[in-house]
Amino acid sequence: MTKLNFIDVFAGAGGLAEGFISSGFLPVAHIEMNKDACDTLITRMSYYYLKGQNNLDIYYKYLKKEINREDFLSFIPQFVKDTVINETISDKNIKDVFERIKKNYDCGLKNIDVLVGGPPCQAYSLVGRAVSGEKISKDPRNHLYKLYIRFLKEFKPKIFVFENVQGLMSANNGLYLNSLEESIDDVGYNMNLHILTASDYGVLQNRKRIIIIGIRKDLKNEPLYPQKTTIAGKYFVNDLLSDLPILDDLKPKKDYFSEPTEYLVKTEIRHPEDVLTWHSKRYINEHDKAIYRMAISTWNNDKKRIKYTDIPVEMRTHHNQKTFLDRFKVVAGNEHESQTILAHLSKDGHYFIHPDVNQCRSISVREAARLQSFPDNYYFEGSRGAAFTQIGNAVPPLMSKAIAKRIKTYLEDLEHDVK
Repeated sequence: MTKLNFIDVFAGAGGLAEGFISSGFLPVAHIEMNKDACDTLITRMSYYYLKGQNNLDIYYKYLKKEINREDFLSFIPQFVKDTVINETISDKNIKDVFERIKKNYDCGLKNIDVLVGGPPCQAYSLVGRAVSGEKISKDPRNHLYKLYIRFLKEFKPKIFVFENVQGLMSANNGLYLNSLEESIDDVGYNMNLHILTASDYGVLQNRKRIIIIGIRKDLKNEPLYPQKTTIAGKYFVNDLLSDLPILDDLKPKKDYFSEPTEYLVKTEIRHPEDVLTWHSKRYINEHDKAIYRMAISTWNNDKKRIKYTDIPVEMRTHHNQKTFLDRFKVVAGNEHESQTILAHLSKDGHYFIHPDVNQCRSISVREAARLQSFPDNYYFEGSRGAAFTQIGNAVPPLMSKAIAKRIKTYLEDLEHDVK
């Protein structure tokens, strides 16, 4: 069987793509507007290329900073780097983007199997609407789904995966979703809308997302619901954190504290050869540290969340004491799921406090990546803030892998039926 392939639009740092690549799909192109995310994608594609060449030593030398990025990328063929297209998709340039994608085709590649991606979700999210109010209705990102439809029309993949937040269902009183459904039908696809919970697929996080899976109308139609994992609900967030070293100063830690837990091994988040990266803490002032200590102790002792109004009056510095009262929130190490990881982590860590009262800090980039189920060998390029943004906006790879495996089974059965 010819290796299955996919195009990844609005790719971000590659969470959705990671599930497909790790399931055996070949990426034809990743299109993303953010430069840091594109650098991350190039690094990840380089990892897979070197892995295929049995030459991962080069990758780990890069992570250890034994070679610089220029030297590292000198080992990577141009065709690998060219799969990442750093462009803002728009009506003006979309045809040029199409042509760049077609240049990435292998000689024998005639068709695209899968299109994956999801337009930026801030315009649909309930939080975005709460913060921006009526201005959100004028946000141009509301209509990016129309560009996704253009990709469907141009490449006619057998299947597509469209990911977004639950707020898409109610945004503009449901008119955006209705328009999306009509457009999908018009370009020749049947679709099924699923609301998936990340924790059902081994992710230790309470994250719900809309996943629309469409099948071209000339092909057999079926729901393609991804199979839930057997490890759901068996492990705790501390199983994801406990092997990482204590952060007692601002220096990044490069060595693991202990052997990987069963959870980390089963999910392949940590491998024996992994190099620990992005494990360092932010500076935190004494005022916030005292609030963190209060929040951690209250949760660990009583399993209660503090509200901002629970903080002593003399410690309150925010004028707004009526909304967003849960702005200080502990990642519950003694639960099966954390709260949803958000891109807001790039601004402050108050909503993602580490559960160890002796450390009294927010979670590190690596801890956030693990909560999203990114493997430790996934390296994020750019500043710490850029890394947090990439992670918070991503689809959890373990959830994506479940989707990819279900689609792969369908496509393989399809080819078998044809033969």
